[in-house]
Amino acid sequence: MSTLHETSPVHFSDPLEAETDVVVIGGGIIGVCSAYYLACLGQRVMLCEKGVIAGEQSSRNWGWVRQHGRDEAELPIMMESIRLWQGMAEEIGEDVGFRQNGVLYLASTKEKLDRREAWIELAKQYQLHSKLLNASEVASVTGTPEGQWCGGVQTDSDGRAEPWIAVPAIARAATRLGVKIKEHCAVRNIEVTNNSVSGVITEHGTVKCSRLVLAGGAWSSLFAGNMGVYLPQLCVRSTVVKTTQTKNFYSGNAADENFAFRRREDNSYSLALTDRIEHLIGPNTFKFFKPFMPAMKMDWNQYRIAPAMPTGFPDAWQTKRQWASDAVSPFEKMRVLNPAPNVKSATRVMKFAQQRLPGLKDSSVAQSWAGMIDSMPDIVPVIDSIDSADETGLAGLTIATGFSGHGFGIGPAAGKIVADLVYGRSVPYDLDRFRLSRFTDNSPIKLGPVF
Repeated sequence: MSTLHETSPVHFSDPLEAETDVVVIGGGIIGVCSAYYLACLGQRVMLCEKGVIAGEQSSRNWGWVRQHGRDEAELPIMMESIRLWQGMAEEIGEDVGFRQNGVLYLASTKEKLDRREAWIELAKQYQLHSKLLNASEVASVTGTPEGQWCGGVQTDSDGRAEPWIAVPAIARAATRLGVKIKEHCAVRNIEVTNNSVSGVITEHGTVKCSRLVLAGGAWSSLFAGNMGVYLPQLCVRSTVVKTTQTKNFYSGNAADENFAFRRREDNSYSLALTDRIEHLIGPNTFKFFKPFMPAMKMDWNQYRIAPAMPTGFPDAWQTKRQWASDAVSPFEKMRVLNPAPNVKSATRVMKFAQQRLPGLKDSSVAQSWAGMIDSMPDIVPVIDSIDSADETGLAGLTIATGFSGHGFGIGPAAGKIVADLVYGRSVPYDLDRFRLSRFTDNSPIKLGPVF
């Protein structure tokens, strides 16, 4: 992987449409998949990306495509996403690196193993096969000495894909269906007529539309706030390490209480910490403190409060919260959110890997990078279509954001849901868990699972 940044070349430069059916804001996995499936329904779609396609978290994530450990409301959606990933390469005519080598959640203690095992009962309710492995089986599967872990739970139908390959490939497929994609095209504001979306104002001009999809990842709360929409979202930084190339000792994805690892197509491994949640302080830290308190209390020891967000970041102290349609927006000032990796985290995760995985004993850090994860107070996303002006005063707005670090795997099915919502088709899932109003209607915060 070569991390994308401000000067990365533009690959999608369609002319700005004067009028279209739907405008999608954001060129990550959710926005791209939403655009793709909207085109499959015959909709005219314009996707505007302030930077480059998959420039931020959608190319920086772990690449996991997992059902295991999902919130119960997400699980049937994720099972559909697995099906979509299985057929993705054939459907779009490009390999996206999807491989079903399984996901294994490891446990170092009996107490942790019992918690892992509880997942199996939920999986059974959805006819998903997850199995308990003992210490000997774990050692055999991972190529490690027996005793490293006391057991684990494995879901064989889970897998991985290569994010920096998959998202641009789906975007190219979307353009072949007629989607217009314009990179380096920030949406500054929206036009509203009779309390309904009637267009968007970009840095290059206005596009008339009646429906708008906000899939801006870490920037969504900032954009929503300028529209007067309350969206309690915070960003956390995740550092990922790519090792030097090595022999294949384990082909799947695995994680324990400290770190995660998975095989890559280039014969290296990706590593990341699982016991650190790194939050950079900004105004929203205090604005959204109350809704995030339950999550912080549950895993307080995992939180690491980092210095203030750097200038230009979505929640930096200097970032404007309101701007006019004819003024340069924060999205133009930072095309690609490219946080520096945490050097200590990179060193720490490499040390864990070398201690516990004999296959990586002689490996080293080949590359490290970081991404900003768009997190919600309950660790599940917002997927909601506003079909009346009652809630936000913005009928025609659909929001799909806050996937809290697990949006890549669920991206295809989430995009398909967004397309159905925008088109007005019925959705075969209960989306009540993902409604925007759960943060304003006095509903208690119900935390999703943290594996």
